[in-house]
Parts: sequence; structure tokens; C-alpha cells
Amino acid sequence: MPVRAHITGVGGYLPERVLTNRDLERIVDTSDEWIVERTGIRERHIIAEDQRTSDLALEAARQALADAGIEAGDLDALVVATTTPDMVFPSTAAIVQAKLGVAGFPVWDIQAVCSGFVYGLAQLAGMMEAGMFRRVLLVGAESMSRILDWTDRSTCVLFGDGAGAVVLEARDDGEGGVLGSVLDADGSHRKLLMAAHPHPGASPDAVGDAPDDAPDLQVDAAGVAAIEMKGNEVFRIAVTRLGEVVGRVLDHCGMDESEVDWLIPHQANIRIIQATARKLGLGMERIAITVDRHANTSSASVPLALNEYYRAERIRPGQVLLLEAFGAGFVWGANLVRWSKS
Repeated sequence: MPVRAHITGVGGYLPERVLTNRDLERIVDTSDEWIVERTGIRERHIIAEDQRTSDLALEAARQALADAGIEAGDLDALVVATTTPDMVFPSTAAIVQAKLGVAGFPVWDIQAVCSGFVYGLAQLAGMMEAGMFRRVLLVGAESMSRILDWTDRSTCVLFGDGAGAVVLEARDDGEGGVLGSVLDADGSHRKLLMAAHPHPGASPDAVGDAPDDAPDLQVDAAGVAAIEMKGNEVFRIAVTRLGEVVGRVLDHCGMDESEVDWLIPHQANIRIIQATARKLGLGMERIAITVDRHANTSSASVPLALNEYYRAERIRPGQVLLLEAFGAGFVWGANLVRWSKS
């Protein structure tokens, strides 16, 4: 039997502070009705002033390790997917490794924005199938609120903070695990969704004066960079590319839509999720939805949704999961997983 990467532990973490749409009405010219109608978002979690992305990643990592029944010292590698690192360098993965109190194995970050977790799962599964690693930890963690312009109502309502994680183990004991992945990109669209960098140590004034009620803008070593997005164009391309890539990964694995039990999509916008489901012919009862409570947590959104549905015992052994994401760059991808964890 072929060696495959199996998910054996799942974890997630959301900061305590919840920012509702009603709260946002006091910060920027918007309304709960407008946000819900266009995005499906009702609330999001916001990182605490004394927290960093590595802290969110650490909590999700600890939960995933406990769920897998292993210690951090049992790992062969640790990868963090993030677009909001603690600093330019060292990697957030190195910081998480130190906070776990371990050493002696490789760590690195992946920067594929909202597609970071999907990219990381494809990369690590391939490395494990090649015999490089036996047991690894993959985390998607973001503090997106730190790179928002809280005066821009078109973007500040969309994002939240959080982290999700999985432990992967190489096994040759069945047909489960990561069955296959397809990744893609088109950098010609990069200006449609971006957070352009001022110089390191830039002032929060680089993104404008935030209202008093807005979450504190803090400057990490990476400097402040505010998200800019042409929403209608991003939506159109995202729906097209996601529909294509999920079809490609199903073809790659010799399966069709009827065999998918759960679509675990990137939680960016309910309209994108609904459009992707229609293209696949999947009913919404087969789609994992957390965007209403988490908003867009970028690379953390897929593992956070996976964690929630797993802990609710809605994901069961033998079921086929289709993970997909689309992010700035543009970069996008999909993974097909047969669930083997009880």
C-alpha cells in the first residue's frame, strides 16, 4: 500500500475578543444588514493587545498535539502558514517551536496568504510520501486585524484572527489520508488584492487614523501594511478558479463530486462558497460554514472549519473531504482527504 499523510490530530484557537457587526457600526459607516447580505459575516475574533500570531499558533498546536496523543518532541517538522508573521525573521514556525520548548527538527513558514494551509498540506503530504518525515505539525495562523485600515469599510468588515492546526502522520495501513492535491497561481492579478509594505517599523499612520473604538493597531517588525482589494474582480476570478481546481483534484484522484462528503472551503465570503458549491452540485448541507462567526481568517480558515466540524462529530471515518482555498497573488489550490481519524 502507498504511504500517505493521515490527519491524526486537530486543533484550533480563537482570541477571546469578539467584534460584532453592531460593534463595527460604531467604528465605520456600515451596517449589520449590509455586511450579512454581502458576506454572510456576523462577527469575528480579534487578537489581544499582548498577543502575536505565534501565540495563536501555539494554542492551536497544543490542542492538535493533545488530540493526536503525542508530545512536541515527537515531531519531525513544524510548518506555519501565515501572512501576518510576528516579524520579518526568524520565521513564526521557529518562534512556535521555541514556545513549545523543543528543538532538533526543521521548521519553516509558508506564505500563500489564504491558500497557505492548502499549500502546506500538499507540500508536507508529498514530503511524507517521499519518506522525509514520519510525523509533522501544520498550523495556519493569522492576526489579520493588524493589517486592516479601520477607516476602509470595504475591507475592515471582512477579516478576523485565529489559528488552526493538524498533526500529520505517515501511514501505509489503508486507503485513507491525503489522496491528492492540485495547486495553481497567476501573479498577473496581484494588484487586485494586496497589502503593500511600507518600510519596517512604519507608523500606524501609514494606514490612516483608526477610530477610537477600533482594535489597537500595533507595529511589528514587518511594518504596517493595509489590505487593499477590488472585491468584484476578486469574486469573479475566485469562483472560476475554485470551480476549476476542485474539478482537477477530483480528476487527479479518479473521483467525482458524488463521492465528496464534505467541502471544507476557505471562509472568505458566503457568496463565493455558495457559487463553488453550485458548480460542484453540492447541497449546502455538505459544506462546512464558519464564515458567519469567524469572518476571513486567511490561512487559518480551512483548519478552523475542519476543527469545528470534527469536534462536533460531523466528520466521520471513511468520509471524503475536499479542502479548497483562494488567496492573493492570486494563488489557489485543493486537497482531497479520506478521513481516517476516529
